[in-house]
Amino acid sequence: MSVDFILPDLGEGIHEAEIIAVKVKVGETVKEDQPILEVETDKAVVEIPSPYAGIVSKVHVEAGQQVTVGSVMISYDIAGASAVSAAKPAETAAVPAKAAAPAAAIEAAPTQARTQGGNGKGTATAVRVERDRSRPVPAAPAVRRLARELGVDLYVVGGSGNGGRVLKEDVMAFAAGTLESRIQSGPSTVEYPAARHGGIEINTSSGPAVPLRSGMSSEAVEYPDFAKYGPVERQPLKSIRRKIAINMTQAWTHIPHVTHFDEADVTMLSALIPKYEAEFAKKAGNAKVRPTLTVFALKAIASALKAYPQFNSSLDENTGEIVVKHYYNLGVAVATERGLIVPVIRDVDKKSFFEVAVELAEIAEKTRTGKIELERLAGGTFTLTNIGSIGGTSMSPMINFPEAAILGMARAAQKPIVKDGQIAIGTILPLALSFDHRLADGAEAAYFVRHVIDRLEDPVRFLLY
Repeated sequence: MSVDFILPDLGEGIHEAEIIAVKVKVGETVKEDQPILEVETDKAVVEIPSPYAGIVSKVHVEAGQQVTVGSVMISYDIAGASAVSAAKPAETAAVPAKAAAPAAAIEAAPTQARTQGGNGKGTATAVRVERDRSRPVPAAPAVRRLARELGVDLYVVGGSGNGGRVLKEDVMAFAAGTLESRIQSGPSTVEYPAARHGGIEINTSSGPAVPLRSGMSSEAVEYPDFAKYGPVERQPLKSIRRKIAINMTQAWTHIPHVTHFDEADVTMLSALIPKYEAEFAKKAGNAKVRPTLTVFALKAIASALKAYPQFNSSLDENTGEIVVKHYYNLGVAVATERGLIVPVIRDVDKKSFFEVAVELAEIAEKTRTGKIELERLAGGTFTLTNIGSIGGTSMSPMINFPEAAILGMARAAQKPIVKDGQIAIGTILPLALSFDHRLADGAEAAYFVRHVIDRLEDPVRFLLY
């Protein structure tokens, strides 16, 4: 029996990926869960294990190729298990996410063995139901976890177990039907707050690079003949760099940016940090865990967001509403060889300085090595970017759409300052807050930055307020 493995929905609004490596070849016998592909999305590198045990009859992709959700990747000749698959055409195979994205479950199904999911057709495991939401759904913890990872609402999944108990097979079949519906109906016209993809042509082959449009107009842009003046090289814009280009265009065209600049005298804090570096590293068992300026800035930002919630919000253009978030998940921009990626530290306001330092070191390392989990790249409410380790006296950072603001930190340097009428040497940290002028005014931005500065200049304030 021949079945096809299609690129599953990787979650988090990811619609395409680049093939980094094909780890099997035609005629090779593979085992279930054996790594067969390594793909790079706009957020992370993901290793995809095989959903079947069988013989590879055809490989439809190659390294460097761009593929979209629903593309056929590999065809299998399944021996032994084929009879079971044929007898149960509505069953699907689930691929647990591993390696770079262990928290993101990947679902796959043979093209001839998918159910219709939420439309009530197909087998019982794919039937949509309406349950009483005041009562818990009968399902094991592992089934609940799988449903969360696949984005499936258990209250609408019919259960095929004893007494209507929802099984893993029910969740996977329901997810397969949802994926099938999305593939057949095409992408939605509005995706909020996830990035819109209107005007962007997706490359589904390993051929030439595809146009990148702003989403505001489908008209082609005229460029001069660059080769007329000298040698040129054309490189395809893909993977993370392509996603960055899309996001930056979207942020610039949708958000009226204004940037407020200020400086913080972090002389006291700079002297305090070295005293506790060894203690932090020893307690964490990791030399990279340090009480850096970034750690203190994150805690100061969380405090400021509570005082000025307009900077922890988003403007929903579709409904004309301001969405104020009452949680404080702060993104930290991390420079990698593949581009700038923003992992998120959740609930910064509820974590100690040590806990923030540990998580910051962890996500920075995972992001640079391409091992960051997809779930840790979503849900941010505000972003901090720090170029201090590289240099620069200031910047005008771009807001991470659909957030309302971003704070940039440049290099802290010793400068002459006037203190108590006397000239002294202090450590000065340049700060720049870019914000959505539709949601906040200049005075509010100044107060917000001053709130952050007060805590960086006098760390005791963290204890008092």
